[in-house]
Amino acid sequence: MGMTNPEYVLGHSDRELSRLTVQARLLEPATRQIFREAGIDAGMRVLDIGSGAGDVAFLTAELVGASGEVIGTDVAAAAVAAATRSAEQRGLTRVSFRVGDPAELKFDRLFDAVVGRYVLLFQADPAALVRKVARHVRPGGLVIFHEPDWVGARSIPPAPTYERCCGWIRETFRLAGTDSNMASKLFTTFIRAGLAAPQMRMQTFIGGGAASEDFLQALADLIETLIPSMERLGVATRSDVDVETLVQRLMHEAAENGSVIVGRAEIGAWARV
Repeated sequence: MGMTNPEYVLGHSDRELSRLTVQARLLEPATRQIFREAGIDAGMRVLDIGSGAGDVAFLTAELVGASGEVIGTDVAAAAVAAATRSAEQRGLTRVSFRVGDPAELKFDRLFDAVVGRYVLLFQADPAALVRKVARHVRPGGLVIFHEPDWVGARSIPPAPTYERCCGWIRETFRLAGTDSNMASKLFTTFIRAGLAAPQMRMQTFIGGGAASEDFLQALADLIETLIPSMERLGVATRSDVDVETLVQRLMHEAAENGSVIVGRAEIGAWARV
């Protein structure tokens, strides 16, 4: 009997697609560094899986330039429609999007690389997905993933609301069958997919005072998205969260305590096929 995938607790509402675009601005430097170090370069043809609102595809398009090509895929038609509109608005003729499971889709020729961000944590069997999408890559081409790891998120000295929020996120993902701690999983995922041991890098957000405000805003937005799942899974109620005052409380506590906020880790892993 096949494994069913974990419930996708984030959804594909217009609000969620816009949250992903805001989140993408915070993640962009880490993803850019991972992709560049892995070897994404001008002229490459790249497949982006789980492309959502298209932000990773657009970043990849910058790296491959006018002589390159990016095809993004997503199982959600609403996400593909939004990404396609965004590509048209940006005048990106070498970026296109397709609805479907990238493991099952057929393409007319092989890619130089397959990339994905925040995709594998939502898979019941991430190695199976990596193995299947690696078939779309030419010999010597790249498989690159950027995934989150929440295990080290903390505040020093502790800011209680931030600590509570991180706990809620970890517990909600866990109960929904999503692995939010990918640092320990990416290496074995690549090996089980039949790839070479991946090169890996870890980055994180760290900062205090005003420097942490954008990150705390993004954290509060994620919590708001997760509230229906948190309530259904018995993690926390809407009144526990008090989302209307959440950002102000997060920022106030961090400032009052002089806390350094350490975010989730951003893990990059890549290998050649």
